[in-house]
Amino acid sequence: MAADIKARHVLYWAILIALMCALPFIVGKGTLRTIIFAQYLAIFAMSWDFISGRTGYISFGHPFLIGIGAYTTAILSYRYGVPVAISIPIAVFMTMLAGTLFFLPALRIRGTYFALVTLAFMELMYQLVQVIRPDITGGTRGMSGIETLTTGAVSNFYLSLVLMVAIAFGLWAITRTQLGTALSAIGMNEDAVRGSGLNTTKLKLFAFMVSAFVAGLGGAFYVHYLGSIAPRALFDINFLFTIIVAALIGGASTIIGPMAGAFFLTFLLEYLRPLLPGAERYFIYGGIALLLYVYQPKGLHAILTDAVSRLKGQRSERRSGDQAA
Repeated sequence: MAADIKARHVLYWAILIALMCALPFIVGKGTLRTIIFAQYLAIFAMSWDFISGRTGYISFGHPFLIGIGAYTTAILSYRYGVPVAISIPIAVFMTMLAGTLFFLPALRIRGTYFALVTLAFMELMYQLVQVIRPDITGGTRGMSGIETLTTGAVSNFYLSLVLMVAIAFGLWAITRTQLGTALSAIGMNEDAVRGSGLNTTKLKLFAFMVSAFVAGLGGAFYVHYLGSIAPRALFDINFLFTIIVAALIGGASTIIGPMAGAFFLTFLLEYLRPLLPGAERYFIYGGIALLLYVYQPKGLHAILTDAVSRLKGQRSERRSGDQAA
């Protein structure tokens, strides 16, 4: 049965990837650019979900991690001429290092206190990049003219698709191990996990390191896609809100859920743009997200899973009725 489930999962992933690869031949370049943004949002949502959705430690400071990765590679490549192939790995390493130094003490507290501490780190990062060496960080204006990895909507689509799929597979593989099971158990009852003899601090640190790795990697690639960076956009509360909502309405503590939520929100915002060009559209999509979350707290993933189960149940009933007849 386990082998059958694994084979079925691989088949679903293969179908999904095949459909995604065919999109450049089906949709226009404008839609393709929207999908690129959705894929980067999916990366950020999966990163947030791995620490917050799985362990239950809600982080409000995820742009802090994304920002470290983005600013590190931007400064190295733009200011000092470091090749992107070198600046991106350094950016990921700095995200994991700086994130650990700042967040490790916070991992010993729970609930609202953890959320507030992480939010404080995001605000701290926002202020620091504006006042400390603005000649390097670009200050309030940020930086533009940053080297891009590739040009054109199609090539950037495939680059972000490969990155998203590779991260999704990596996180999925971790969740299938005993470590993944232990992390999920922390989210359900941390005291019981600690009582079983496991070191919950080390487990949470591992989850955070993986989350920081993904956030730093996604942030580094994202800034080299945009070719620019600005603190007001990166550390905006709407950006944080979008990441969290994408993970929650897609289905927390899953892999496919945050991906689905990211695509849903990105296209929802894009379709609302002509009607509400300002920030008002965030209230609309926030209301839609809230209604969806109230209807099904486990998100789009649970809705799709239930729909598939119903279809299978109907088919089984039909087969049983045909056999009885």
